[in-house]
Amino acid sequence: MDVCDAIAARKSVRAYLDKPVEEEKLNAVLEAARLAPSASNRQEWRFVIVREKEARNQVAMAAGQQLFIAQAPVIIAACAETDGHIMTCGEPCYPIDVAIALDHLTLRAVELGLGTCWIGKFNADEVKKILGIPDEIKVVQLMPLGYPVEPDAIQKKRRAFAEIVKLDHW
Repeated sequence: MDVCDAIAARKSVRAYLDKPVEEEKLNAVLEAARLAPSASNRQEWRFVIVREKEARNQVAMAAGQQLFIAQAPVIIAACAETDGHIMTCGEPCYPIDVAIALDHLTLRAVELGLGTCWIGKFNADEVKKILGIPDEIKVVQLMPLGYPVEPDAIQKKRRAFAEIVKLDHW
């Protein structure tokens, strides 16, 4: 599978098989995240890998009771150990850098037959308490990881190219 195929096949998975993710596949997706670029090569991302069933259930409850999250055999709590650096453009680098790393992870997951879903609806303080994450660490995203019940790609609804691309000027 090439990267274009992975991009086309990636979808938000909200139903997972009761099948564990092999250690080599988990390590492969985490390695893809580790290799991602970051602002000034800060590499502020940190990942808490949640496989224990009760912890997954608690995290799902802290994520607005989105129970499908706990169905996945792995939940990745994507965090940032940050000094709060602001890029020249005015944006903090850590949420962008964590997103880039997770995007690498999601595409590698597709290649390996795994599914993911970006989860931004969660109570960060509750997640920190459940997973023992220190106060100074930012919890940026949650991402379930596992084998999708329906692995085939769906046709994504996307805006037309001409609607999103402006050439030379707005």
